[in-house]
Amino acid sequence: MAEYAEIAIETRLRNVGLRPTRQRIALGDLLFAKGDRHLTVEELHEEAVAAGVPVSLATVYNTLHQFTEAGLIRVLAVESTKTYFDTNVSDHHHFFVEGHNQVLDIPVSNLTIGNLPEPPQGMEIAHVDVVIRLRRKPR
Repeated sequence: MAEYAEIAIETRLRNVGLRPTRQRIALGDLLFAKGDRHLTVEELHEEAVAAGVPVSLATVYNTLHQFTEAGLIRVLAVESTKTYFDTNVSDHHHFFVEGHNQVLDIPVSNLTIGNLPEPPQGMEIAHVDVVIRLRRKPR
């Protein structure tokens, strides 16, 4: 199975114009092998280290930004101090569970957005991200 996943990652990288280096393949395998996920740079680095992938935090950061630019993942800025990388690039929104640093998908069909402002001249709206913050109810 890991060999199949590696081939799939290599093909995905080539299809978006990225050279399939050993580190990109290893990080892509970790990132995409578990379905839709929301990870920080630090979380993916921890997973890589635990899996025995020799990679620096800077390489993980650079790779995630390369994947973002290529359209393989998208950036989700939830807090000023934390950026998540989302493997689900389809149109959808998010719940963020405060105090637990957990991000959950909201299907786009469950939320209607209206009355968006007109963008400045020469611009168009590319995407609308909605993050609904949740916290546990007091008992």
